[in-house]
Amino acid sequence: MSLEKALLLGFIAGITIILGLPLGRLRRPMPLMRLFLNATAVGVLLFLVWDVLTHAWEPVDKALTAVHEHTGGLGPVFGYGALFAAGLSVGLLSLVAYDRYLARMKQPRRIGPGAMSVHERPSRAIPRLGIAAWSPARRLALMIAVGIGLHNFAEGLAIGQSAATGDVALATVLVIGFAAHNATEGFGIVAPLAGDVDDDGTQRRPSWVFLLALGLIAGGPTFIGTAVGHGFTSEAVSVVFLTLAAGSIIYVVVQLLSVAAKSKRMDIVCYGLLLGMLAGFLTDAIVTAGGG
Repeated sequence: MSLEKALLLGFIAGITIILGLPLGRLRRPMPLMRLFLNATAVGVLLFLVWDVLTHAWEPVDKALTAVHEHTGGLGPVFGYGALFAAGLSVGLLSLVAYDRYLARMKQPRRIGPGAMSVHERPSRAIPRLGIAAWSPARRLALMIAVGIGLHNFAEGLAIGQSAATGDVALATVLVIGFAAHNATEGFGIVAPLAGDVDDDGTQRRPSWVFLLALGLIAGGPTFIGTAVGHGFTSEAVSVVFLTLAAGSIIYVVVQLLSVAAKSKRMDIVCYGLLLGMLAGFLTDAIVTAGGG
């Protein structure tokens, strides 16, 4: 299959993520609805963690099997294992560090003229700009989009590799499955925005530009991964991006669960978790049924 056709498949697989984004503009959803949407997003992301780590561990598992059958050495085991641990650590801990940095940036700082002491001089707050000025819900949505984007890059690699080897049927099934998958992921991105309100309780509705930017961050890597995968195959690259995605998604899941825990409505939380996980497994089944 030509590169142009492969890129078209990658574009189709990635663009469907925008289907779930309009939910971020719901007008004043009821508290229980916000809780249910949040829990459903967690369910989708929990499935993604399982799915991503399963695929990322496959090279290590194959290398260990080769050692057991005396057909390979320990080099690949340690090599892929190191990539797995490094990617997972960077994906998780980098978001921890970045979130703490943003929290420090949100703290008011004071400045004043001259060399007067802090207690003597008049002061004014330095305005915060950029992401540091965003609400926690918007920053969380961005983190989800970044994590899903890393995951979708690895999916794009699979599409590009299948197209490059001439397996058109497999590439087509992968696109159908990933497209359905991305539609549910788009919903997971915007779920935190349903409860984004000002200090006075006024709802912050995200603009269409903001939602499309999130869609580009999350879905665009599918297209890029397809281009890269069509040119060469690399299990090492796939492991790195999958584990980076897993680490970042795990951090987001912890954040969303902390919000859900405050509700004291575990029945609604469990219903949403179940729906989200089942939706993830259902879309994954489409890919598996086609041999992907």
